[in-house]
Amino acid sequence: MIKALFLMLVLGALVGAVLGFASIKFHVEPDHRAEELLAMLPGYNCGGCGYPGCSGMASALADGDGDVDKCKPSKAEAKAAIKQYLKDHPKEA
Repeated sequence: MIKALFLMLVLGALVGAVLGFASIKFHVEPDHRAEELLAMLPGYNCGGCGYPGCSGMASALADGDGDVDKCKPSKAEAKAAIKQYLKDHPKEA
């Protein structure tokens, strides 16, 4: 009984250490540009751009696939601000 308990304790500590190391070694920073672009879009979720709402458009813009000029309800100043944001914050390779 004590041998099994000790074995499970050691095994749990070993697996925990491996998972802790893997979480540090393979950490990937998330791309927050899609959330920031979503805040810059009008938020009507009309689908006029061909994407399923503003979140789809923001994701496409962050990936480099979208065109902000397709957003019909967005004003010219907002489109210019989004283009400038994309120029200032390019997608990392």
